[in-house]
Amino acid sequence: MPEPLTLDVRDELRNGGEPLPRIFQAVSRLAPGQALCLLVTFEPLPLYAVLGRKGFDHKAVRHGEGDWEVLFSPQVPQAKSASPAATISKESSTAGWPKPSTYLDNRGLEPPEPMIRILDALEHLGPGEVLEALNERDPVFLYPELQARGAAIHTEKVNEGVRLMIRRAG
Repeated sequence: MPEPLTLDVRDELRNGGEPLPRIFQAVSRLAPGQALCLLVTFEPLPLYAVLGRKGFDHKAVRHGEGDWEVLFSPQVPQAKSASPAATISKESSTAGWPKPSTYLDNRGLEPPEPMIRILDALEHLGPGEVLEALNERDPVFLYPELQARGAAIHTEKVNEGVRLMIRRAG
């Protein structure tokens, strides 16, 4: 079994950078059966689901404040089954949706904080309830997470960034 590939993105995170492209690039370079050892400044909760869908389990260890080590190991292959919640509805209109019950202004926040806030708020909504969020950037890494949860989403570019309307499944 090959040694894990180690990727340290702590300095990039501390400097306000966005390491997700480097992380995905590292994952694409892994040899069959090889693990990724990721060194980060926080526990990357959304990344667990994203890499989980790519076939990786995770084990996280906190070494101290702002110092985490996460080992992403390939899962043992299992038969996949299609899920009806695995398709995201990108709706062109929110006509017929209830008014948002939760509003988030994520401007001024560095990734992945907007995604974490949105996913946390979504978990606290009731079935069919709507969340409205304003982000500075298009949250491309959020969409697979919403897809996995069966959420419907409407996005609109506005002067302040991107306005998202997200309706919880149910």
